[in-house]
Amino acid sequence: MTIVKLKVARIGNSRGVRLPAATLRRYRIGDSVTMEERDDGILLRPTGSPVVKLSWKETARAMVASREDWSDWDAAAGDGLEDLPWEPGRRMRVVESAPRYAGIRRRRKRG
Repeated sequence: MTIVKLKVARIGNSRGVRLPAATLRRYRIGDSVTMEERDDGILLRPTGSPVVKLSWKETARAMVASREDWSDWDAAAGDGLEDLPWEPGRRMRVVESAPRYAGIRRRRKRG
């Protein structure tokens, strides 16, 4: 997330800010925005219908249709996470075992 300080300019009896062109392109903002006042600040959104996101089922179908090689993901299936006892509301920390090369010591250069 980038933080940009914008100058507030006088526009008649009102005030306004100029949004950078890159931001306008990134969020596809045209002639107007929707403003929402929140407890933690102001939220500006592009007007119009929001971008439709795919459901998990549609995402899976799109992945299959793309014909990409997803075989590398099969290695993650054997990570053993499904065997861990999960309890709702309890924070868990998963620690991976050290890689085989962890025991190799590197020599320091003396200078």
